Amino acid sequence: MQYTQLGRTGATVSRLVLGTMNFGPHTAEEDAFAIMDRALDAGVTFFDTANGYGGTDRRGWTEEIIGRWLASRGRREEIVLATKVFGEMGPGKNDRGLSALNIRRAVDASLRRLQTDHIDLYQMHHVDRSAPWEEIWQAMDLLVAQGKISYVGSSNFAGWHLAQASETARARHSLGLVSEQSLYNLLTRDIELEVLPAAEHYGMGVIAWSPLAGGNLGGRSSTGVRRRNSGGGSGSDARSAQLDRWEAFCAERALAPGQAALAWLLHRPGVLGPIIGPRTIDQLDSAIGAVDVALSEDDLAALDEIFPGPGGPAPEAYAW
Repeated sequence: MQYTQLGRTGATVSRLVLGTMNFGPHTAEEDAFAIMDRALDAGVTFFDTANGYGGTDRRGWTEEIIGRWLASRGRREEIVLATKVFGEMGPGKNDRGLSALNIRRAVDASLRRLQTDHIDLYQMHHVDRSAPWEEIWQAMDLLVAQGKISYVGSSNFAGWHLAQASETARARHSLGLVSEQSLYNLLTRDIELEVLPAAEHYGMGVIAWSPLAGGNLGGRSSTGVRRRNSGGGSGSDARSAQLDRWEAFCAERALAPGQAALAWLLHRPGVLGPIIGPRTIDQLDSAIGAVDVALSEDDLAALDEIFPGPGGPAPEAYAW
């Protein structure tokens, strides 16, 4: 396994992040326990979840599964545990968002479900345009002081939001955001415009979610069928041709497409690592193999030709 720092902090985390969104709705609890056991034994120490995971009718289910695993294994201090706050958790008007009121309630509920007394990385799952940053940081700073959380991260923020949050925290002499979790893969490279440069400027580690683009980058099944529809619309033929080139690239180098897609992210500057979301042990084992995949400069250049990025950071990418 490879390890790095959690942004500009002194905390060490594995470069593969175990995503748990499937636990409950798609992966039975017994299988989820086996996946977490195998992941930790393989050196994956960074576990990511969210208070809303579990499905519309059972929000919090995934945290409950992780909590029972933590209680049964006694290995809490071996992992860096991350969860999120924002999503609607109840019928009340204040059961969602980033108000100080909801943050206080949500963290206590997550701690109960996770059966732990602290969360290592508490992430804002989305921007809350109705909550002032001063209010958010007052609530987060209090949680740090109480020992309920260690660090604060964000998810799905634009570069402008990272700047707003970080500058407000700086004015309060707070540590501020240490990570940003963004949609990032070979097919979706928008964050290279402003999110990656902003994260680098503020010393934040970027965690990539959907690294296989919903399965599009996972290659074909044993029957020769592409694992995920490449999408409809006018660009579907072009996308299919692009994925054909991708699969040929991997075949020429004897690389498993899913591993190669994860490896590409591990080679990207500023990226802490990708989130892997296995539903089975086999999927986990395959993903772990990505840390051993080395891509040369020529390989990376070839991938830029197949999957062109936005052309550099903003504003150079769209201005003279």
